[in-house]
Parts: sequence; C-alpha cells; structure tokens
Amino acid sequence: MSAYYNFIKREQQTDGTCVAHYQPTEHAQGAWNEHEQHMAPATGLLAVELEKFAPQVNMRVARISLDILGLIPLDEFTVTTRCIRPGKTIELIEAVMSSRGRDCIIARAWRLMTQDTSVVAGLEDQKALHQPDGLPVWDDMKGWPGGFIESVRLVASPDRRAGKGMVWITNDIEMVAGEPTDDLVHLLGMVDTANGVVPRLGIELSAAQWMFPNTDLQIHMHRAPKGRWLGIEAVQQYGDDGIGLTSAVLHDVHGPFGRSEQILTIRPMPR
Repeated sequence: MSAYYNFIKREQQTDGTCVAHYQPTEHAQGAWNEHEQHMAPATGLLAVELEKFAPQVNMRVARISLDILGLIPLDEFTVTTRCIRPGKTIELIEAVMSSRGRDCIIARAWRLMTQDTSVVAGLEDQKALHQPDGLPVWDDMKGWPGGFIESVRLVASPDRRAGKGMVWITNDIEMVAGEPTDDLVHLLGMVDTANGVVPRLGIELSAAQWMFPNTDLQIHMHRAPKGRWLGIEAVQQYGDDGIGLTSAVLHDVHGPFGRSEQILTIRPMPR
C-alpha cells in the first residue's frame, strides 16, 4: 500500500527530545503550490510523532494546536518532539516540523488523564443525519490540484453549499510506509480539508479570484475518534478586513467527537 511519508530514521537526544527524519511522497503534495506539502497529511504525521513520544496508558491527546509558520516544502524534513509540561494527569508535548533549515509547523498537544465519566457524559452537537455509505460521491473538490486531494474520496450531504455543509472524507493511503495507521492519525490527517469543503468563493482553484489559506489548525476532541471516515460539518466565514474563519464539528460514523478551527488570511489570488 502506498503512503504519504517514508520514514528514514529516529534519534533520541540526551536531553530527552526525539528527532525523526522523513521524506514525503507525491501523495502529500499540497493544493496551493506543487512544491509544498498539504497541511492535512502533515498534521497526521505530527500526530504520529506526538503519539509515539513517551506514551502513558491512562492519558490521551485531547487537543492539538498547530501553527503554520510558512510554506511546507515537499522535501525531506525532521520532526523534533519534546515534553514542555510533564505530569501524571495533565501533560503538554510539542512536535516541530523543520525543513531546509527552518521550522514549518509547531504542534502542541495536551494529554489528559482518562477515567470513567459515563454517568455525567452528555453532548450538544448532534449526530449527522446521513452516514457516508448513504451519500453520493462528491468530486467537486477534485478541482483542486495536488497529490493529497487526488488521494482522498469524498461524499457530501445534498444541502452542502458555499459557506456551509457536511462532507465525509476518507482515503486508502497509510500515513507512514510500512506502519499501520491507527484511527486517530488517519482521521486527524484529513481535518485540514475542512477549509476546502465549503469555500465561499467556489471550488475551482484555476478560476478563483481570492485565496484563503489557513495559518493554523486547532483540534479539540471530547472523545477518541474511531473508524476510517471523517465527517466535516463545516462553516466558513469571511470578515471585511482580510481575515476569515473555518469552523467544523468533527464526526466519525459513531457521532461527533470534537471540533476544529482554522483562521484564514484572505487575499487576492496572484496572477
């Protein structure tokens, strides 16, 4: 099976940090530029390193906050992971992707203690009206270029429109060659597409007058996601001063499991 990344090596440092080396494949190629990585699989790869770093059986990742520092080269890179705030019930860890001598993404994850809270559990986000196997194929997003978009399959609710709607997405690509991809990594590796499933200005990049890349991605999870389909119930809003916001309720086939936010920089498309 093909993969988004090839693993090269991992080095444990004397100060406790871990440095992993990777090479992206064509499946990780981004949509805005042919020589960059898409943020979606990059998120999944960072989730891989955050999961591998000093795991504790009674804790899980509850939030990942990613800041995009610039273009993510489609080239060999490293991920340096360290613990910022150790703890037995609350822990903050960080993974930094670097390529060509500069940092590209800083990801920080809160790990929280897990315990049985079923007697007080309750949700306000509603389960999706339609499951992915009951929806028609949605190929409009294929108007975007790049290897990552080519790698995914999508279906959409009939009421999806510019600015708002529900889309389900999956893929058959492993995150790292030769390694099984768990559900968390698989699903988080597609969340960044929320910014492209309900764009207010249409799908076709070639005809777009404006661009709206996100400079961050925030993912909060009230439970661990399961399965291979990610449901994105997205809303995209633009302000009048060049800044926008894409917000989404995130679903798996069992129901909502969290939310994502992406701040956008809105600017005329260069010609």
